[in-house]
Amino acid sequence: MLINWYPGHMNKARKKVKEIMPNVDMVIEVLDARLPFSSANPMIETLRGQKPCLKVLSKSDLADPKITEQWLTVLREQNQTDALAITTESPRIARTIPNRIFKFFPERDTHKRPLKALILGIPNVGKSTLINTLAGRKRAPVGNEPAITKAQQEIKLSDQLALIDSPGMTWPGSKNETVNYRLATSGAIRDTAFEYDDVALFAIEYLMERYPANICKAYQLKAVATSPLETLQEIAKRRGCMQRGGPDYQRAGELVVHDLRAGKLGKISLEAPGTDCELVKVS
Repeated sequence: MLINWYPGHMNKARKKVKEIMPNVDMVIEVLDARLPFSSANPMIETLRGQKPCLKVLSKSDLADPKITEQWLTVLREQNQTDALAITTESPRIARTIPNRIFKFFPERDTHKRPLKALILGIPNVGKSTLINTLAGRKRAPVGNEPAITKAQQEIKLSDQLALIDSPGMTWPGSKNETVNYRLATSGAIRDTAFEYDDVALFAIEYLMERYPANICKAYQLKAVATSPLETLQEIAKRRGCMQRGGPDYQRAGELVVHDLRAGKLGKISLEAPGTDCELVKVS
């Protein structure tokens, strides 16, 4: 699946980020805890250069906790990088972010020279929710669709620290199908850019390999079938997604994709450090 979904305001955002980067002290990159590799925009690493970076794994309540811990270890080993997993249910953890930022600048008199942190991330990764949590009030629009934030804004958290928000930045379409499927499964790409049955079959194949018990429990299956298509057929029958002539794969696929995104299939990570990412190179 080759996806090329790159709204015009995102291209403008990339140019603006490039312009403003010399004037910020560090970058906060928000990643989806279910797919920290695939949800990382490769342009951000290029744009930030040697500036410190705090990588925040959002939606960790939806991810496999054991795999999330593995990701935190891997990310913290990167140069000038710290990493933190957060959930919307526990804002207390997110509120430790300012202190983590200050630790990057132990010799800086932030009363005289306040810090500026640029917060970046691909669409629908939870960036606006994080900003509102840190600000203690609604400063950024929040929604379940990608590309909600349209323009940059500066949010003053204290006299010592300000955040600069930017629209979610995607890239002009990865040539790697696995990355595209993971992004579509997670909700980072508008649903109108793909077919539900196509993405659902990708997700089911992954679930059959890594989380077979989860899919069986969610759809009351005795066992997964021998192929993703047969499993989708069984789900369609169980959930009444039928039409004249057989299963309605589009309806059943939409059900599976939305159930997975909502956590109804349990805590699932779509990739783990190591072979899941070594074989996948974003281009």
